[in-house]
Amino acid sequence: MTPVQDCMQCGKCCEKWGWGQKGIPEDLVPWIRNNRRDILQHVGIRLLGGRRQTGTNLTLGDLAQVTRIDYWVDLNGRTLSHCPFYYRADDGKVYCRIHDTKPAVCIGFTPWNEGIRDYALDCPACRTNTP
Repeated sequence: MTPVQDCMQCGKCCEKWGWGQKGIPEDLVPWIRNNRRDILQHVGIRLLGGRRQTGTNLTLGDLAQVTRIDYWVDLNGRTLSHCPFYYRADDGKVYCRIHDTKPAVCIGFTPWNEGIRDYALDCPACRTNTP
């Protein structure tokens, strides 16, 4: 059985892996339906034929043409070296500005279950889960 662990909001996983991730069309559906251009403007899209764009003007009808989704890009479609929704508050904790609708790759990442040794050694939540 996989151990359950609470994130301590240190931000280390977002700092190391919170950008340059590949997306899935299912992430885009609620963002399109809810007109979340604030998110879609930072999503790199490659369509059939190789055309590239951000997700800003993407429609549900376009999803069948999507061949690749990249998180996170700037307004010109260039890859960012950070997540634009990462926020370190005055309390020292890191918060996701799109937590309620963040992509599956972020939701599913649990370093204490991943066995990623170089990261796990620095994760405070991983250290509290060590026997």
